[in-house]
Amino acid sequence: MFIFALMKKATLFLFLLVFINSFSQEKENTSYIQAEYFYGNILKHQPSIAHVITGHPEGFILSWNKKTDGEETWQQDFNYPDIGISFSYQDYKNEIVGKLYAIYGHYNFYLLNRKNKNQLILRGGIGLAYNTNPYDKETNNKNISFGTYLNSSTYFKLYYQRENLIKNIGLNAGLTFIHASNSNVKSPNTGLNTWGTTVGLNYNLSEKEVVFHEKSLDEKYTESIKYNIVLRGGINESEIIGSGLHPFYVISGYVDKRLSRKSAIQFGVDIFISPFLKDFIEYSNINFPNDVVDTTDISRVSLFVGHELFIGKTSIITQVGYYLHYPFPYEARYYERFGLKRYFKDNKWFAAVSLKAHAANAETVEFGIGIRL
Repeated sequence: MFIFALMKKATLFLFLLVFINSFSQEKENTSYIQAEYFYGNILKHQPSIAHVITGHPEGFILSWNKKTDGEETWQQDFNYPDIGISFSYQDYKNEIVGKLYAIYGHYNFYLLNRKNKNQLILRGGIGLAYNTNPYDKETNNKNISFGTYLNSSTYFKLYYQRENLIKNIGLNAGLTFIHASNSNVKSPNTGLNTWGTTVGLNYNLSEKEVVFHEKSLDEKYTESIKYNIVLRGGINESEIIGSGLHPFYVISGYVDKRLSRKSAIQFGVDIFISPFLKDFIEYSNINFPNDVVDTTDISRVSLFVGHELFIGKTSIITQVGYYLHYPFPYEARYYERFGLKRYFKDNKWFAAVSLKAHAANAETVEFGIGIRL
């Protein structure tokens, strides 16, 4: 039965939660766990995935959440969010695409006053996922959603939560959206998007309530214009299945201006060196002789604008770019980049991971290191 399968898959993660909790006893424990069941639908974001939408996916989400108390300034700026890890299991109800196991790091952002008993919470998580039945030319060539076992995944939840209804046990219910794909590291890669409803329980690991620190914060935060240089890279494959993996390189230079403690705007230049384009150009010229492009240029240069949201030493970047140098028409001239940065060394050096996409079509996962002067 499905419930017994869920219990077996949940056991290891529950042991992990207990292990984490045992090491948090040195400081006052303000953490809690959640267990939720979800049931939903696969979104038909491309006509080509219609054959895998044959049922309603279902599964569970388990999470461990650590409450913050405002000891650090950013925690007050974001209404004392939770930091946590979560594990999900999803059965797509289709043998072609199989099942998905994922582990995430996440934040819970409270949308109401933290002193309210009833809370509305927005969760955002990012992590890695394992697909049980990826594309195989001979045995599973209909799975164009997942080209690899290992994938990236993001999920969002908007939900109601009430804690301590019966002693330490509470209730939560809401909506969730889960995306998984390999971000075009290897073709095919349409990915799958699931939305669903969730219902579950939460359990506080301590009977003590969090005491929120309320420090006086400067209303106005100013900082001079900063200059950034970022080197990024990774591997990817063109949309031609079996064309092979190639390294790629990105050099970025941009300026940013802090608008507040929480946000900054950006303006800069990206230079892309994309060897996978060589294969794609050759394929296109052979198969579309009426539209031959006479070029071997695998570079692209663009201008972009962006925004950076600072959450402590971590930040979320959102950028939109336009190619000025565009020797070959691959996808569109516009692109988006979404990613995470982690600052080190007095917020001067940072590491970054980001997804570059053209609308719904991912091109690369970029790993980078940079400096902010």
